Amino acid sequence: MSTIMKMAADIIAAHASTTPMTKEELIAELTEVHAALVALEKGEVAEPEKADESAPVVSRKKAFGKDAIYCMICGKGFKTLSRHLKTGHGMTAGEYRKAFDIPRSQSLAAKNYSESRRQMAVDRGLADNLAKARAARKK
Repeated sequence: MSTIMKMAADIIAAHASTTPMTKEELIAELTEVHAALVALEKGEVAEPEKADESAPVVSRKKAFGKDAIYCMICGKGFKTLSRHLKTGHGMTAGEYRKAFDIPRSQSLAAKNYSESRRQMAVDRGLADNLAKARAARKK
């Protein structure tokens, strides 16, 4: 195996050890990293391809799933999008909603994740504590 291919494989293996990836994503990323390393070896500067941020990578219907919510900019899946949007794309949830015409009623968290958080709050009696606090404030 060539040293460039080995370096690319090592980089992808390190990334895949922390990020769940499909077979297709692994192959695509390996190809991309290998091409970048070859360009660097030749002394060329590989410009990353800039995606057109006005066109969503994922359709709105596919973006909002039960187990994951997919970023319409880069296509990656998450349980909740707010942190990814801020760190990965430098935008707020409001800007994201405006860019892709997403209503405020649509949650930016996966349905199952929201349900599990809601159930955890119910199990801990947080709703009862909130009701008591509101009653005390009205007095």
